[in-house]
Amino acid sequence: MPEGTDRGGAARVRRGRGRRPADEVRADVLEAAGALLLDQGMGAFTIEAVADRAGVSKTTIYKWWPSKGALALDGYFHAVESALAFPDSGDLEADLTAQLRAFVRVLTGTPAGRVIAELIGQAQTDPDLAAALLERYSGPRRELAVLRMRQAQQRGELRADVDPEILVDQLWGACYHRLLLPNLPVTEEFATGLVGNLMRGVRT
Repeated sequence: MPEGTDRGGAARVRRGRGRRPADEVRADVLEAAGALLLDQGMGAFTIEAVADRAGVSKTTIYKWWPSKGALALDGYFHAVESALAFPDSGDLEADLTAQLRAFVRVLTGTPAGRVIAELIGQAQTDPDLAAALLERYSGPRRELAVLRMRQAQQRGELRADVDPEILVDQLWGACYHRLLLPNLPVTEEFATGLVGNLMRGVRT
């Protein structure tokens, strides 16, 4: 293997001597984990490969992540977080449409769709990954959407008797259903239709 490259052919950044700040090391690990995951998927994802890309030891990685699944999840979210920013314009239908269409673009236009499907599958037999999925990804994403909907209720956009938790499942659950059971494609038009159908039934 040529000096200065990892096993996947990606260039490694050669680090200078001396202790680096923990935040910098952690950021390097997340960057390496996200890149490896999106490049090669869970099949090639190992702690060793991430450590090699990030220029850190496996011991350092295990200080922060209990398993490769937990690291993979954090690397995944680090890679897609900016694309999944939730707008807040004060118009719930417009914000939900923009967010759900962005989510669909991540699922279908990047390797992230394949990766999240692999992570969800592995979480069924990996308790650390299942806990991390709830704590670091699906839980916070759900809370953000529920918060937006409760704010819309306070503004009078949504009926007060509507349960935002159920609305989240109706919207994002439908996208995950098509991702994991691909009888029909996940498209941006599908996302727009989901939001339109839902809002017709729940707006004041």
